[in-house]
Amino acid sequence: MLRSMFAGVSGLRSHQAFMDVVGNNIANVNTTGFKTSTVLFQDLLSQTLRGGGAPLEGLQGGTNPSQVGLGVRLTGIQLNMAQGASQLTGRSTDFAIQGDGFFVIDQGGTRAYTRAGSFSLDGIGQLVTANGGFVLGWQADVNGNVDTNAGIGVLRIPVGQIIAPVTTTEIAIGGNLPADATTGTNINVSINVYNSLGMAVPLRAEFRKIANVGTDVNWEVRVYDSANNVVSGPTAVTFDSTGALTTAFPTITQAQLDTIAGTTGTWDAAGITLDLGAPTDADRLTGAAQLNSATALSQNGSAIGSLVSFSVGQDGLITGVFSNGRNQALGQIALATFANPTGLEKAGDSLYRSSINSGEPQIGIAGQGGRGTLAGGTLEMSNVDLAAEFTNMIVAQRGFQANARTITASDEILQDLVNLKR
Repeated sequence: MLRSMFAGVSGLRSHQAFMDVVGNNIANVNTTGFKTSTVLFQDLLSQTLRGGGAPLEGLQGGTNPSQVGLGVRLTGIQLNMAQGASQLTGRSTDFAIQGDGFFVIDQGGTRAYTRAGSFSLDGIGQLVTANGGFVLGWQADVNGNVDTNAGIGVLRIPVGQIIAPVTTTEIAIGGNLPADATTGTNINVSINVYNSLGMAVPLRAEFRKIANVGTDVNWEVRVYDSANNVVSGPTAVTFDSTGALTTAFPTITQAQLDTIAGTTGTWDAAGITLDLGAPTDADRLTGAAQLNSATALSQNGSAIGSLVSFSVGQDGLITGVFSNGRNQALGQIALATFANPTGLEKAGDSLYRSSINSGEPQIGIAGQGGRGTLAGGTLEMSNVDLAAEFTNMIVAQRGFQANARTITASDEILQDLVNLKR
């Protein structure tokens, strides 16, 4: 039997596998996070008809070996881990990895990895894949602290999660108190503060112009509750000849706050400081002439709040936005990298599993240790290049046809050999 026939058979098998890979690539042209595959061919063993000969000086030159190849084989199918294009979706649970790395998934108790970041929340707020696999990371504690040195677990973003109220300890006041105001002029600023139960308590700070001393511009401040009862003061507020504050910040003590009638809850032992701004702050309180713009800028307390939305940063930190206007970390998504990502085994459902040649997963924070960053509201699309795949389809088809012709020609030669007897 002719060697060429068996070589042709090996070519048919190899190019059929080549076509299978091309067909799978094209089929997954719109699969989220899909990575295309390429095939590698090697020749089979060669039969030596004559070995090489060494040259004999002055007598005979050297001769090369004569060998006949025995066909081709498929030596490997390699993944192409090149970055796919990004597509904006606007969904808060869609994430794309920009760079290296994989999401870590718990699929039926088995650790798996994926580039497909199309996730959703289940009935109890767990972050899951379309097939119900758990997305793993680090859960934040009740105070919003994330310990990335701990082991990873299932991430949960419970809708309606509560954030505790925060007691007010500081009121920021800025703007300008007019230095040329007449003695006895009153300027009021009002703001709500919060006690330990998150109860909103209205306070009013009244700045009264008093007689100047030397080059100083003198004011005093009193703080009133909603019933116009004095809570604290008067406390001196003095500016120098340039309009800069020269006195310490006024403070409302806890004991003074406890005198406010009609409130339930406690106050911080440090009381509340009226922060009038540092000398370099653009929004500090000043004492220049003519302009009256004093106002309460902010306070650092808040009422109780419930989770209304969340966002994910480039480092995978999930930050919740609460109804009281505060933000707090809910958890952080983990990413894994491998020494040889092309050594991963495909497990279906756009998942990979580690193998003996992929190396152990190096799990950590996005953007660190060679891991890529995350983009929220975005998905990574397939990296299939249709132009290249259609070209490979032509190459595979022509290769298959050519090997089929080799078998046909070998058959005709054998037929001629059989016909010699006739």
